Amino acid sequence: MILQALKEYYDRKAADPESQIAPPGFEWKEIPFVLVLNHEGSPVSLNPTYEGAGKAKRAKRYLVPQAVKKTSGIASNLLWDNPEYALGVPLKGKPERVVEQHSAFRERVDSLGQIADPGLAAVRRFLAVSDKTSILEPLGDSWKQLLDEGGNLSFQLAGEAGLIVERQSVRNAIQSISSADSDGKGICLVTGATDVAERLHTAIKGVWGAQSSGANIVSFNLDAFRSFGKDQGANAPIGKSAAFAYTTALNHLLGKDSSQRMQVGDASTIFWSEKQTKFEQQIVDFFGEPPKEDPDRNVRAVESLFKSVRTGAPLTEEEKARFYVLGLSPNASRIAIRFWIVDTVRGMSEKICQHFTDTRIAHGPRDKDTLSLFRLLVSTATQGKADNIPPNLAGDTMRAVLEGLPYPQTLLQAAIRRIRAEHEVTYPRAALIKACINRSTRKNNLTEERELTVSLEESNTNIGYRLGRLFATLEKIQAEANPGINATIRDRFYGAASGTPVTVFANLMRLKNHHLAKLDSVGRRVSFEKLIGQIMAEISDFPPHLSLADQGRFAIGYYHQTQDFYTKKTDKSE
Repeated sequence: MILQALKEYYDRKAADPESQIAPPGFEWKEIPFVLVLNHEGSPVSLNPTYEGAGKAKRAKRYLVPQAVKKTSGIASNLLWDNPEYALGVPLKGKPERVVEQHSAFRERVDSLGQIADPGLAAVRRFLAVSDKTSILEPLGDSWKQLLDEGGNLSFQLAGEAGLIVERQSVRNAIQSISSADSDGKGICLVTGATDVAERLHTAIKGVWGAQSSGANIVSFNLDAFRSFGKDQGANAPIGKSAAFAYTTALNHLLGKDSSQRMQVGDASTIFWSEKQTKFEQQIVDFFGEPPKEDPDRNVRAVESLFKSVRTGAPLTEEEKARFYVLGLSPNASRIAIRFWIVDTVRGMSEKICQHFTDTRIAHGPRDKDTLSLFRLLVSTATQGKADNIPPNLAGDTMRAVLEGLPYPQTLLQAAIRRIRAEHEVTYPRAALIKACINRSTRKNNLTEERELTVSLEESNTNIGYRLGRLFATLEKIQAEANPGINATIRDRFYGAASGTPVTVFANLMRLKNHHLAKLDSVGRRVSFEKLIGQIMAEISDFPPHLSLADQGRFAIGYYHQTQDFYTKKTDKSE
């Protein structure tokens, strides 16, 4: 199903002339150097193609023949490769091997046959020169840079803009060679059509944490993985056309410039739909970090999503289209499927809206109404570092959001653990805890429990929620009685108050009398006493322990009450 959906995506993009997706037998590749030849095959110049500066510095991308699968053996690319293959210049101190590599490169060029193309003729004349170093050294600094970097290069005919490999006659010859193989035909598992089974599938690049040279979804390299004596790709026969389509589509979606991918923990997550939709371009804006030049992009995207879902209009053809989400994570030389989700555009939209509804909670005036998934997850990590987000937690959370499942229990544990360690109930942590508790309550049909609200709910009688409100009130009294105090009761007693209330609350209640006595305003003192009385009305005794869920409600009660203290009366009435 995954490979079929990817092939369908490739076919859709290939039918769009503006998509710039590679045609069969080709791929888009960064070529750092271009050697310009005249019609006689003599070098004219060696041009670096780098663009940008600093971290944004990248070589220009060209449409070249698809790269071969390189292992410890010798295998050359066609009309492009590193200096050892393309020029026969030793870079790593193995001149005998370089001779074989350059010979393989020339054989690939000769395999194109005697086509009448001046560009290809110039390359062949150049390759026939035995001592290429002597005619390339005069090219100066660019030649030294090529030797230092060892980057890939290709060829260009003087006076023309594109590469020789991009000339139409050369492309036709390449495509005719790639389609000439007819040995080993069978039924393709992806299309069901008769095709030559691909022996080695193209490596998938762009998966965070995987090998930089790429990794595979489909591969067999040990006897234990083979059945009935079948070798490599014959164990799962996928036709050459289907293998090219799914690998090209996957590399396209995982590319650096792709707007349909995002990183969720160790899971490189990509999105696409069976038809062209706006949703597949917008979904990253719902979860990803907004760019610095447009910090409100996420908020606008979520607002637009809510409006489209709440209209109640009949489903459009776009909303009926199937939508796919694929999460990939590294696993040695292979790629593991972390999650695979299929839904309609409308169904996915509703689930994402539910996520933002569940995480909605009162916050300060400078905070954004919506939080990216990264901000939510990093709030549970040690020192607030993304590297400390547990890999499974990120993937499981994304899956819960997109499938409408309860959030993982480990997410609630992580948020509560971070609060107990840092003694701070932040906006993202409160949003996560509220969402975890409400979704669990809803999915498990816990009618005896009520869902947590966006802001303070005075009628909520849950013991954890009430104790959280009480703790926030006691801290507020202490802060007003001792202006500028460095550490409040939250810094000393939050962990015990939220886990084992009976051990600290009796002492805190006696201590608050001392703090109330220090308040100059009688009206303020009476106001606090009334608030404590209202909170304590539903508390018969301090419990010895609170469950994990009630510890979460304690945090929300504390957060709600604290937000209420700093909300102006006019704002409350509104």
